[in-house]
Amino acid sequence: MPVLLPPPHASDVLPVKGVRWGVVQAGVKKVNRKDVSVCALDAGTVVDAVFTQNRFCAAPVRVCQQHIAAGLGVRALAINTGNANAGTGAAGFLHALSMTQTAASALGIKSEQVLPFSTGVILEPLPIDRVNAGIAAACASLQSDAWLDAAIGIMTTDTQPKAVSRQCVIDGHTVTVTGIAKGAGMIRPNMATMLGFVATDAAIAPALMQGLAQRMADQSFNRVTVDGDTSTNDSFVVIATGQAGHQPVTNWAEAPALLEALLAVSQFLAHAIVRDGEGATKFITIRVAGGGNTEEWLKVAYAGAHSPLVKTAFFASDPNLGRILAAIGYAGIADLHVDHVNVHLDDVHVASNGGIHPSYTEASGALVMAKPEITIGIDLGRGSCAETVWTCDFSHDYVTINADYRS
Repeated sequence: MPVLLPPPHASDVLPVKGVRWGVVQAGVKKVNRKDVSVCALDAGTVVDAVFTQNRFCAAPVRVCQQHIAAGLGVRALAINTGNANAGTGAAGFLHALSMTQTAASALGIKSEQVLPFSTGVILEPLPIDRVNAGIAAACASLQSDAWLDAAIGIMTTDTQPKAVSRQCVIDGHTVTVTGIAKGAGMIRPNMATMLGFVATDAAIAPALMQGLAQRMADQSFNRVTVDGDTSTNDSFVVIATGQAGHQPVTNWAEAPALLEALLAVSQFLAHAIVRDGEGATKFITIRVAGGGNTEEWLKVAYAGAHSPLVKTAFFASDPNLGRILAAIGYAGIADLHVDHVNVHLDDVHVASNGGIHPSYTEASGALVMAKPEITIGIDLGRGSCAETVWTCDFSHDYVTINADYRS
């Protein structure tokens, strides 16, 4: 079960003007589950997106990048789960194009205005006939209030859907921001999450939209990791339909509440992925301060977040905290002065001056380790750079889930 993450209720996941979803069962991999979704966007919608940096990026990612570059605007998303269409060569690329053509024909738009997304098992041919039949059926069943169905439809090893909404007011007009995401394993996005879609009915000038997905990802999805593996299919899309009724936002100083709502939704979804990490029992915040530069704190944060020894110690609630010091030491800061480093576990001071802090006791460490949410605070004593990464523990179930994934 996810770590302190209640399942979303349909009434809490608000419709966004100009966005409609169709979600169906197509039998892509498993029977009796929703696995193909289409998101239709009204004319005038502006979109920004970021994608995986994995060099073995999936065919739909490459098609998405080409269609965005074509500059015709985005009018629909076509999504399947159960098969990643990655490592599928030229045939996979043609299948991704076929998904866009099927959606375009059903919706009366151009295929270049459709972005395809796939998620699931890598190196298996996409059952394109079933996927396309699902896309056609989804296009025929579009609804404005089907966000939660869509969150369910994009799941793979997730134990529950991930969806959230926020609202704000701009010039007297209520603006809605709603997002969904999927992901539980193969998570070190290096750009975004495995699949994430955030939409708002706010009017945002196209020039201001450029780079918005990257800005949101860098403060949310790019700061989470479950296992250090970057997927071939990671995609994060930000959508603005412009139908809230206010004048277009041309500078973020004009609408700080909107920027805050977009970030709140993005961070909630990113945290939800970690809380629902495969086999996770602990949600761990690693807050690194005192870095000399961004590269330093990233090295230290991810050294701890990716260490199997650190992660298994947290699963066992074992205050074997020397593992954290070891991770800091091998993170790659050649001139690190260990006597300047301070480490806290929540408010318990664990280490200082190159060794154990005089007030630390294993009993106090054990009390913190037993909690479902824990913060590791690391001060490198080298500068003013600070940032946060979110991760989870490694349990027996992580191995079981991934050993049985294709069965």
